[in-house]
Amino acid sequence: MKIQPLTLVALVTALLACTPEGPTDSGTPGTQASDSHSHDAGEPDDHSHDAPSDDGHDDEEHEHEGEIELPEVVRANLGITFARVERRAVEGLLRVPGAFELEPLARREYRMALPGRVELLVDQYEEITEGQVLYRFQSPFWPELLHEIIEGEQAISSTLVEIEVDEARIEEAHAKLELLEARVAKLAEADFKRADLDAAVSELAASLPRLAAELKLERTHLLNAERTREHALHRAALASGMTEAELEEEVPHGEGTLPRYRTVDWIEVRAASPGVVEALAVTNGSFLEAPSMVLSTVDPYRLRFRALALQGDLPRLDGALSARIVPPQSPGLALEPGVEALLRLGLEAHPEERTVALLATPLESASWARSGVSAFLEVVVESTGSPVLAIPRRAVVQDGLEHVLFLRERDDPDHVVRVVAHLGVTDGRWVQLLEDVVEGDEVVLDGAYELKLATQLAGGAPQGGHVHADGSVHTE
Repeated sequence: MKIQPLTLVALVTALLACTPEGPTDSGTPGTQASDSHSHDAGEPDDHSHDAPSDDGHDDEEHEHEGEIELPEVVRANLGITFARVERRAVEGLLRVPGAFELEPLARREYRMALPGRVELLVDQYEEITEGQVLYRFQSPFWPELLHEIIEGEQAISSTLVEIEVDEARIEEAHAKLELLEARVAKLAEADFKRADLDAAVSELAASLPRLAAELKLERTHLLNAERTREHALHRAALASGMTEAELEEEVPHGEGTLPRYRTVDWIEVRAASPGVVEALAVTNGSFLEAPSMVLSTVDPYRLRFRALALQGDLPRLDGALSARIVPPQSPGLALEPGVEALLRLGLEAHPEERTVALLATPLESASWARSGVSAFLEVVVESTGSPVLAIPRRAVVQDGLEHVLFLRERDDPDHVVRVVAHLGVTDGRWVQLLEDVVEGDEVVLDGAYELKLATQLAGGAPQGGHVHADGSVHTE
């Protein structure tokens, strides 16, 4: 743990000056002589610790031997933090280092569907939402697509008219044929025959198949025109990013309405998913050919964790029970419990380094989980070790031949007690605590070394005392 030099110097100086049996200038034990804690005559001594209370007993705040007072302002000045005693598995745990990386599908590229001039509407590292307009472009090829749609519509309209004409011809021919056949039948009843009428009936009946074929041809032309328009509309939908139904939708234009595709001048490209703009490949006003990339986005929450384990641990990993990703312990940072993860073995293995890749997918998000951040993967590989009461390993400091910790009092959070720690098994990050503690108790995490140093300079475990806001310690 790195100690702040100014804080430590102030702490040591105050301790040497305020300890009742500290060294005098001559090197022999003497009384306290520091001017920084002297009081003028007649002024009440707010730091007097030798006078008993009115009832003849010591103050209740100094009831426990080794107790140190840590008010909130002191904790803030010295950067003191606390960690809870929690029940967790310490044995049968495999911890391997690694780092977060983006999933392959976390990135998305946006490219030009048609050649054109680009106008960017977002900036790099800007957060975007689904459906937000990223950029727009104006393409000289867009009118050609519209022309194909319009040509298809014109062909459909003209073919529909031709079909109506052919259908009318067929109806007229049938009506004329029926009339002639009735006339021929009446003449036959009168035993009167006319060769010209018989020839006309035969000629009209022979024309019906030709008229039906012409109608069928026009219907084929109609089908081809519809397919041409459909294909042109599909190409326009791909280029614009809108659906065919949206392009065909009637929108207000002037005093009337027009299909949307006839009102589009600038084609807008919208975000397909939320994320962050990762890179801009062009500048405003650039003319790009298709399919040049305009920008790329990334979803920062689609992460996976890649770690490297020793190949000798493969038999243990084969029966892994659970996995958790935890951040490294750093002074000044809150102790994070980590996030549960789904573990699987990677395909990569290094024959020279004798390592194998482990891939873990977080089951929940965390504010500290970002691409490139280093952390640890904790894998429970054995079920023999039951959960035990444990604290972070860095909450325990070495004091001579002893390991000590500072336990926060349950009923008075502004006091801590120096305790000689009796430790059990450890996994390097957490250590089992064999003390008379319960789950939920708190121990000093950051600042434990400074408190240990204070007790050393005060002549061992203090007989009660308190710490001032400047870091100085007064013992009883």
